Amino acid sequence: MSDNNRQVLQSPTAGYIPGYPRPQFVRPEWEDLCGEWNFAFDDGDIGLREGWATKGLGGAPEQLQIRVPYSYETTASGIGDTTHHPVVWYERTVEIEAEQLTAERAVVLLFEGVDYECRVWINGQLAGSHRGGYHRFSFDITTLLEAGPNRLTVRATDRPDRQLPRGKQRWMPESFGCWYEQTTGIWKPVWLEFRPRVALDGLRMETDSERRELRLGVGLVDGLAVVPEGLGLRAVASFAGTIISSITQSLPPLERHFHLTLPLDSTAIGDWGMRLWQPGQPALYDLTLELLDSGGRVLDRVESYFGCREIRIHEGRVWLNGHPLFQRLILDQGYWRETGLTAPDEAALRRDVEAILALGFNGLRKHQKVEDERFLYWCDVLGVLVWSEMAANYSFTAAGCRAFTEEWVAIVEQMRNHPAIVCWTPFNESWGVPEIQHAVDQQNFTVGIVQLTRALDPTRPVISNDGWEHTDSDLITLHDYEASGEAFAARYHGDGLLQMLANKVPFNRAKLAFADGWEWRGEPILISEYGGIAFAPREGEVAGSWGYGDRVEDEAAFLARYAAITEAIVELEGCVGFCYTQLTDIQQEVNGLMTIDREFKIDPVKIAPLTRYRSARRA
Repeated sequence: MSDNNRQVLQSPTAGYIPGYPRPQFVRPEWEDLCGEWNFAFDDGDIGLREGWATKGLGGAPEQLQIRVPYSYETTASGIGDTTHHPVVWYERTVEIEAEQLTAERAVVLLFEGVDYECRVWINGQLAGSHRGGYHRFSFDITTLLEAGPNRLTVRATDRPDRQLPRGKQRWMPESFGCWYEQTTGIWKPVWLEFRPRVALDGLRMETDSERRELRLGVGLVDGLAVVPEGLGLRAVASFAGTIISSITQSLPPLERHFHLTLPLDSTAIGDWGMRLWQPGQPALYDLTLELLDSGGRVLDRVESYFGCREIRIHEGRVWLNGHPLFQRLILDQGYWRETGLTAPDEAALRRDVEAILALGFNGLRKHQKVEDERFLYWCDVLGVLVWSEMAANYSFTAAGCRAFTEEWVAIVEQMRNHPAIVCWTPFNESWGVPEIQHAVDQQNFTVGIVQLTRALDPTRPVISNDGWEHTDSDLITLHDYEASGEAFAARYHGDGLLQMLANKVPFNRAKLAFADGWEWRGEPILISEYGGIAFAPREGEVAGSWGYGDRVEDEAAFLARYAAITEAIVELEGCVGFCYTQLTDIQQEVNGLMTIDREFKIDPVKIAPLTRYRSARRA
């Protein structure tokens, strides 16, 4: 592929708007609500009783200022209080012009993430409530608004409850092990969107590279009492500015969803007539959707994009677009010093993706976090594979299962259109299912989630329990922090791996590969956590900082250990990928290839060849 073609493929998509939080469903009329808000702690939970929602936060004992979307625990928020407060309130004024309030227009308030529960009021009137800290939600607030200033109030509650999905957020007063400061309340972008009353919603895309087509499902906004007659949908796909496919379809009577198929085979973009998405060549198509009235007038217009690629499992390997794929992944937890779980800005998200590429990896495992969707956008654009993982809870109860399931369904539906995502990982190291080795109910829960995920998205593999006791799983993934490449090879090579897969011996000296009653059926094998080498200057570091194995004291020692372990994994017969721990240091963990401030500890030019060791031949 020529350099010019590569540059075209890695350019932002046609509908891209810098900073816009929802890059696969873009409307140009929007207002960013991030910035300064009024804020108050409500440790005594008196705000509802004393009417803060209707009277404003002026009645709070102490009114503070917070910089949204950073949680109050972060210094970037302007507060920097890391103690736990179970109830917090937010308030700001939103100016609405009279011309924005018409019979044909709607105003929608969107939150990308609020941890964990919240209620929202407009001018003292309840707009709605929501549970779940990691996925997007919205409220149509049109009827609650007035021309001029409007008061927006949010009450968020979060508690250190191990039943609820919390990922790496601590539930103890202090950080410990690999759990860090909690994140409370608004922690992702907030914005207003202005759209028609009758509008598009719920885009679902599925590409078929063999048939060379895109299958679309598009809904209408919820809450329409009566759907107008004669509606139509026009979909236009283009590549690098060249229209390759266009189709218009009428909405069937009594339906609220369009289903249509666009052909993608066009000689206008070259002899082969189609472009596939893959690392190094991340071809993306632009997509324009227009909702039409019975006379053909455009009621609503949305810009999106998609990538055409196929992931499948066959004969013990993962195949991408008909070719064996060796995955060189890095664990990425997405924490920053000043902003915690929230990225400082979109540019910081892109820089992380570029750093992963510079270090020689072709993908990442986003660990215990559902990242800002703009991160996935840049993975799509720059061609980086992503394993998408659920934030764990830590106890097995009926309430926990319900909370986990509801949020996981929402996450899969929200993220499934991104071509960069090549694997779903609902569980990690038996967190939330601590007795899965022997407990049939916990095994059944993971099986149910795996099957549910396949039903929601049959196009990607699903891992039942990344790292430890697997049940029904498309990939078998092992976590092993053996510090010596020689010791790793001695334990796994020969018949060592087969003994582990037969559940005859534990791996990592403690865990079995399968839960009771489950066995290896030839699924692909990956070492999905390894390394974690502690390498950092001792001066000024966090007390209790750590990594896996003995700390290395200089660059040469780090490179030697990194090379030895990675080589042992790549040379392991039957292994089709790895995931190194990890991209950056995080608070007390100093095992990143970069500091938490994104400074490379070692020139990536020295690390990248070791990361890529023989992986092209293995693929």
